[in-house]
Amino acid sequence: MTAKVNALPGQGIRPARARNRVIAAVCLGNALEFYDFLVYSLLATLMARLFFPFGDGLTSLMLSFAVFGTGFIMRPLGGLLIGLYADRVGRRSAIRLTLWMMAIGALMFTVAPTYAQGGLIGPLMVIAARLLQGFAVGGQVGTATTILMENASDGSRAFYCSWQVFSQSLGVFLGALVVLMLSNALSPAAMDSWGWRAVFGVGILAIPISEYLRYRLEETLPASSATQPGAAPSEQGLGLLAKYPRQLVTGVLLVIGVSVPVYITQFYLANHAIGVLGMPLSSATWAALMSSFPALLLAPWAGRLSDRIGRRLSIFWPLPILLVAIYPAFALLNQNPSLWLLLVTVGLLSVPLTFSMVGVLATLPELFPPAIRATGLSVSYCIGVALFGGFAQFFATGLIGLTGSPNAPAWYLAGAVLLCLVGLKLLPGSSSAQP
Repeated sequence: MTAKVNALPGQGIRPARARNRVIAAVCLGNALEFYDFLVYSLLATLMARLFFPFGDGLTSLMLSFAVFGTGFIMRPLGGLLIGLYADRVGRRSAIRLTLWMMAIGALMFTVAPTYAQGGLIGPLMVIAARLLQGFAVGGQVGTATTILMENASDGSRAFYCSWQVFSQSLGVFLGALVVLMLSNALSPAAMDSWGWRAVFGVGILAIPISEYLRYRLEETLPASSATQPGAAPSEQGLGLLAKYPRQLVTGVLLVIGVSVPVYITQFYLANHAIGVLGMPLSSATWAALMSSFPALLLAPWAGRLSDRIGRRLSIFWPLPILLVAIYPAFALLNQNPSLWLLLVTVGLLSVPLTFSMVGVLATLPELFPPAIRATGLSVSYCIGVALFGGFAQFFATGLIGLTGSPNAPAWYLAGAVLLCLVGLKLLPGSSSAQP
């Protein structure tokens, strides 16, 4: 990173070293939150056996995916309430709150009894933990991205926001690495007995990280943007957010277009390999690792490109590639199931997706003024993810059962990409996201 200095809203000039520290701190907390939230997906087939042993294997897997999706039901509510909190009280307090909630959810997973041990108590605890984690992540994405953006100059916003994408993939990478190490080191019986608890137990580390962020992060909420006690309802919170319906719809559609491909390529394909193609758990975790590499390697470069060519073009150009590639990728993998083809498929599909995702995350905070930036970003992001992304694995599995075709999930992803194109059409021309 360069040594230039930058002025935060409402603050003085800050050196690059301080801003680099912000990126590192936010990435650390964000990666652990996404580790907590998404590691369940890597263990979905195991959780189906232990907590939802109802009906045949496909039914149990669908129930497990449905529980994974319940976390997304709470994300819009978490995005709204924590976003309002971040816009009123401060970004730092909000991100600390989300980390504590994620850690509590991880603890609930770690101690939950299986169905064989406690009957319905175990599944109910798992559902409650997912709901709590969904609420937390709903507010975390908007708050963390807002912090990154507010530390950037006008010409580097996408680069700073790209670290959100990087840290999400870092969380996926760490989760897959932990699952892979334990599944290789432990016998299947030991993994079913206690190994999965160790995977979730790592998430409790969010507590010390939250306290580290409490003392290392500086507040970026401009004093002039904080909600004033005497302000009219139409000039604060939801009243102000309601004045930006086009921006909200645009943000939701853009998020749908990148969240569905993320959950299909990074998570569903891994479980598809296990549940449909009969591959071992290690193959799925290798696939998750591979899917995270493009973002880890390319996200900052994608941010630089978006800052150079503009948001609209940086979001658009990867979408036709995804549209053309997704169905042949599914068809080829289903006809010739093998580990190397699975890795090539998820790796190649994740490359264009990384560039679009960075462009979208840089666009969202630019759609809203500082007084509702965290709220607007969180709500549009979480609604888009909750509507289509969170239940992508559930719908994909259901489509296979409905049509009898293992290629059916490809059409679901294609539909999401088309909705993203509609969002690009609605993107306000006056937005600072334009080149």
